[in-house]
Amino acid sequence: MEKSLVRVLPLRKIVSVGLLVALGTVAAPFSIPVGVAKVYPVQHAINVLAGALLGPGAAVLAAALTSTLRNLIGTGTLLAFPGSIFGALLAGLAFRLLKRDYFAALGEVLGTGLIGALAAFPLAKWLLGFTGLAYAFIIPFALSSLAGSIIGLILLRLFKNNARYG
Repeated sequence: MEKSLVRVLPLRKIVSVGLLVALGTVAAPFSIPVGVAKVYPVQHAINVLAGALLGPGAAVLAAALTSTLRNLIGTGTLLAFPGSIFGALLAGLAFRLLKRDYFAALGEVLGTGLIGALAAFPLAKWLLGFTGLAYAFIIPFALSSLAGSIIGLILLRLFKNNARYG
């Protein structure tokens, strides 16, 4: 009986990653106006969910696959990779280490808003011809990740009230 349970759990994780990738790809164009800017919070919410519910490895896999699909179908840019991957990793690690959903959200904001923004600069400079300063990415990445992290945190709290996770 234990052998069948061990086989089912990885399959559930694979299916969960696939569903999150599909959601992140389809809902990527959804934006929220913040002043004169628009933020696209779906990937950040998914990073928080995947990090808390599936762990850092699966969260990074979901982020990388979503970024790849979005680039292949023309709804994303190369900047999606550092933004989503660092956020997913820190969301998953923060939740794994501290066992609190709000730390997953904080990990996403730090991972995307700071580390991902700074990691995006060389890509933007060398591959996209960006001529500005590296700090120009921090504000939009941080706003987007903050909005998405709040959404992800709300969803986690709803899940927590309706089922066990972690």
